Amino acid sequence: MPKRKQREILNVEDFCAAAAGTNRRRNNNATFSKHPNTLDTNKFERCFRNIWRDLSEDKKASFTFLDSLWFALYMKESLREKVLNWIKKECIFSKKYVVVPIVRWSHWSLLILCHFGETKSKTRTPCMILLDSLHMANPKRLEPEIRKFVVDIYNAEAKERPEKKPATSQIPLLVPKVPQQRNGEDCGRFVLYFTSLFVENAPKNFSTDDGYPYFMKEDWFCPQDLDSFCSRLRLEN
Repeated sequence: MPKRKQREILNVEDFCAAAAGTNRRRNNNATFSKHPNTLDTNKFERCFRNIWRDLSEDKKASFTFLDSLWFALYMKESLREKVLNWIKKECIFSKKYVVVPIVRWSHWSLLILCHFGETKSKTRTPCMILLDSLHMANPKRLEPEIRKFVVDIYNAEAKERPEKKPATSQIPLLVPKVPQQRNGEDCGRFVLYFTSLFVENAPKNFSTDDGYPYFMKEDWFCPQDLDSFCSRLRLEN
């Protein structure tokens, strides 16, 4: 993005929208979704924000989320510091769960950071959960980028967090087997539904000692549930 254009951006939302628009005009860029029937980043962001719009105060105290393009923008070295400054303002270490949409290689997946501001106990496990509706695409290939992202978040917050930070290399990245998409274009819709269901059903405290929460399974929801959810989104947006 030209420097002059960057100076004209007044806020995070405008900057994200401008970055998304610029990249969608580049035919050789595979970061953003391009399939004609796939949710574009603008509509995804609107739907994603609507999920959080009517959260109860209890939910707002436990959850926060990162904008849907922040991870993709973080991967651009020239924008990395700016993205990390945005993330610092979200106070993610005061939340039980941080929801991070990821779009890479024209595919959406969902990263959830659990109990990042806490130490491991019998009831709480600091961990990362990656929900992906296309396991055949090998979601673990994102792990190096995710771990670098997490390390940089910790380093960016070091001055504000005098306590000893946990060893990020020891925080597990979990990839549960969840319902899978039936075509090559539904990944964005799956991520929105993953988000909605996780926010609704997440346990008060997350621990891996007993395995994944009961709802995070291959039969977590059926195709008809997803279709109904998507229909509601279309009506509301």
